[in-house]
Amino acid sequence: MVSESQEAAAAQDPLERARQINALIDDHQLAIADLSRERREVFEGLLHSGLTQLQIAEALGMSRSRVSQLLSAGVRPERALLGTGRLTVAIGGKHETGRPDGKPLAVLSAEALAAYDRIAELARSVGLSADHEIVPPPGLVKLNRPNLIVLTSPRLLPFVGQVLESDEHLGFSVDERGWYLVDKNAGQEFRSPSDSGEPVDYAYIGRLPRPDGKGTFLYLAGIHGPGTAGAAHYLEGHLSEIYREVRGRRWSALITCSFDAATRQITSSDLLTPVYRHEGA
Repeated sequence: MVSESQEAAAAQDPLERARQINALIDDHQLAIADLSRERREVFEGLLHSGLTQLQIAEALGMSRSRVSQLLSAGVRPERALLGTGRLTVAIGGKHETGRPDGKPLAVLSAEALAAYDRIAELARSVGLSADHEIVPPPGLVKLNRPNLIVLTSPRLLPFVGQVLESDEHLGFSVDERGWYLVDKNAGQEFRSPSDSGEPVDYAYIGRLPRPDGKGTFLYLAGIHGPGTAGAAHYLEGHLSEIYREVRGRRWSALITCSFDAATRQITSSDLLTPVYRHEGA
């Protein structure tokens, strides 16, 4: 069987050969980065179990200095909480009204854009890159793809609301008073204090299953715009902490955040509920 590298080398058109070679290099670099992350994670687990760097080195036929180097360099394991390759951040948009041409155009709220900026910067800090796309009304977001992060509530993305029903612990709900969050375990409802004029909002954050059953996506959504930005603020400050708790499992939590009433900038964020790990996932 001819290998992919042999096929690329055999391509007659130089541009096609260059394209195939670039694609192969990108794929292999991602694989190496992912394996490096897993190796560092295993090393850290061995250290936590009581082994020394010298014992790990002797067992693997390495020098202790090499083990130390691998522990301090390479890909941070917690980046797996975001994804393993280039991230796509899908954001629910709203129709802009009052346009001169009368044609509807999907736009993002300032808070949703701020959330994306935080996630993109966080991704860069762990060696990933991110692009964003606006999902116009009625919010038909494509969920069956790898390295996906989705922002904004089921009000803008109703299809995600259906996927949220798979979370046995937490979720969104709506009644005549508006949208709110629910802790199903505790039997509690959380309505946004911002509805009463207080500069505080609540948000959902977690990893949900793709409809095709072939993976998951990360989901962050506030009851209102500041909540979505607050969820990104919390993720930014607690990436390592969350990863240590959930590893590769599905999980979810509710977040509370405070914001400046004038600028709408997030000033603090914290857990509103425990981080729930989803059984069998």
